[in-house]
Amino acid sequence: MDTTRADLSALDRGLTQLGTLVESVQASDFERPTPCDDWTVRELLGHVLQGPANFATSVRGGKPDWSAGAELPDDWAATFASHADDLRDAWGENPDKEPGPDFQTGELAVHAWDLATALGKDSAELDPTVAERGWAVMSAALTPENRGKAFEPARAAPQDADPYQRLAAFAGRKV
Repeated sequence: MDTTRADLSALDRGLTQLGTLVESVQASDFERPTPCDDWTVRELLGHVLQGPANFATSVRGGKPDWSAGAELPDDWAATFASHADDLRDAWGENPDKEPGPDFQTGELAVHAWDLATALGKDSAELDPTVAERGWAVMSAALTPENRGKAFEPARAAPQDADPYQRLAAFAGRKV
């Protein structure tokens, strides 16, 4: 497989928009609920910070530790940006790594929706291409048997759902 510019461009846009949302989080938001069952904004932010670092480890052939909880550093936005840059670098070093970055793009899109929703922001303002690419790979790859704890059973999305709402519902979020 040869990762295309479109693959990497969507991943980059997903990292950038999630980074913008991470930057907007204030400590006063930490205890707000999220669409992720049993997670507050603090817990979601901890997971979001670790995502790009774990993806970079995977792209480089290592085994990420998804169970590791992230302590929130004082400058969580800078930490996310550093991890995002590391993931971009990992793809630059391993452009033929399989599977390509679209599943990662989908994960970023789901969590962008989660965080935007928790912060009261409109997902219609997010880049629809990121969610559409994530939807394409996730809808083909996620089955009821392999969803694990990360993704609840798919739910119905409203008829007028935007791409993020459709992806979030597929990932088990109540939209």
